[in-house]
Amino acid sequence: MKKLRCAIYTRKSSEDGLEQEFNSLDAQREACTAYIASQKHEGWVLLPEHYDDGGLSGGSLERPALQQLLQDIADGRVDQIVVYKIDRLTRSLADFSKIVDTLDAAQASFVSVTQSFNTATSMGRLTLNMLLSFAQFEREVTAERIRDKIAASKRKGLWMGGSVPMGYDPAGRTLTINAPEAAIIEQLYDLYEEHGTVREVKAQAEQLHLRTRRRETSAGKQTGGGLFDRGHIHHILTNPIYAGKIRHRNEVHAGQHEAIIDPDRWDRIQEALQNGATKGRARRATQQQSLLCGKLFDETGDRLTPSHSKTKAGARLRYYVSHRLIKNSGEANKDGWRLPAQELETKVAHLLQQHLNNPMFISNVVQGASAAAVATARTKIKAISTIQDIKPILELLERIDLAPGELCIRINAEELSKLSEQAQEELTENDLTLTTPFQLRKRGVETKLIFAEDPPERDDTLIKNIATAHHWFELIRAGQTLSEIAKAYGTSSRRVQQIIELAFLAPDITNRVLEGTQPLGFTSDWCKRHSLPSDWQEQRALIATL
Repeated sequence: MKKLRCAIYTRKSSEDGLEQEFNSLDAQREACTAYIASQKHEGWVLLPEHYDDGGLSGGSLERPALQQLLQDIADGRVDQIVVYKIDRLTRSLADFSKIVDTLDAAQASFVSVTQSFNTATSMGRLTLNMLLSFAQFEREVTAERIRDKIAASKRKGLWMGGSVPMGYDPAGRTLTINAPEAAIIEQLYDLYEEHGTVREVKAQAEQLHLRTRRRETSAGKQTGGGLFDRGHIHHILTNPIYAGKIRHRNEVHAGQHEAIIDPDRWDRIQEALQNGATKGRARRATQQQSLLCGKLFDETGDRLTPSHSKTKAGARLRYYVSHRLIKNSGEANKDGWRLPAQELETKVAHLLQQHLNNPMFISNVVQGASAAAVATARTKIKAISTIQDIKPILELLERIDLAPGELCIRINAEELSKLSEQAQEELTENDLTLTTPFQLRKRGVETKLIFAEDPPERDDTLIKNIATAHHWFELIRAGQTLSEIAKAYGTSSRRVQQIIELAFLAPDITNRVLEGTQPLGFTSDWCKRHSLPSDWQEQRALIATL
């Protein structure tokens, strides 16, 4: 008779009663143990491992014991899950579907000892789906009641728990002022009114040795007591709780606790903070102006227009785009250029700096000028080509022409004349034009500009993963399993398997990665999505296409 290895899973949503000698988890396990014993004639065997999640909701799969159980099932160590009720396993239909997929892949199953149904039949699956639907409905209704209760309580100004803000101590459903900490809060507000920026408040707070609240976790771990960072200071300055108010989502209600900061003063500081943020955004927008606007043209003579997009995080990404792509944005299969603006500006400025700093440049351009005039011009050009701001150097540009594989830069003779203090008619055409080859490479959605002068670019993440692959492969040769390695390094068996493939890279490909000369498309992200062939020749052929 084939043995059926059974693992008992228990769960309780709250921590109430878990400290008792015989708690709910023990009761669930006892019932499941008795049921497994009754099925001994069928070959059921109880595994000694305990999979218990105490104080965790069934609305999510992010539970340590459940994750370990699913991993053991995937590794072939468990044949059947035994639970007291199906809602102990999950209260979500979507999550249950994921669990069933894991069970089916491992040819495992589950049993609920208090709910008898056979999931091998259509009626059994219907019964199971109905039970899970009601379990999910119950969880969602309970959550709605809790949210409504919290909202109603906060409208009355009650403190509904959570991390107690610095400056206060909890007192039932309200807060009382902690005098020593409240003095620090007032001092931070004073510093902001005096200096006007969060950055300066942070610097002054460090000089005054102001410290955050020291807290102790339920496990006895000490946290806090360090210096204030800018984010913490900004949170304190914008927290309405210090004005005697309670915030709930986007609403602010009058609180029942005493204010540390006068409400009118708090409102004035919020206005100052908002004005400061507006100025900061305007300053960043100025710093992000398109420095090549009106000077960039493609091989068709079409001008490249500044454009931008935003990431999910709200970051602004600038581009130079062929004007025809913007004008005819609705048309399909339209060819044109779309280049990352900041990278193009930086690299063009670097090329121009190298060209201008060539000792022969000034001598060739101002032929016939006195040695003193040449020295003066060289000093002025060197001055603008060595500062960090690239705007002055890019103002010397007259025009940039793009063509596939080639970039042509023309220096503005009039601007160069002003800078070198030489009459424009005295300048020759020598060296006013610079042509350089370049390549466009794609790395995901990112476009990289590669110039011949660029040094090799090492991919530190890929190098680290190759080193990790060799280390993990040695562990496997020593007898460890993928699951054991995954558990030791806090990752998944699938991720370990993906990384270990890098241990079998051809030596010349590994050397190219270490030198930074591998194709730009060959990255750790690419390796996650693709399997490398074991044959080195096939590896080289595949990577060469990236």
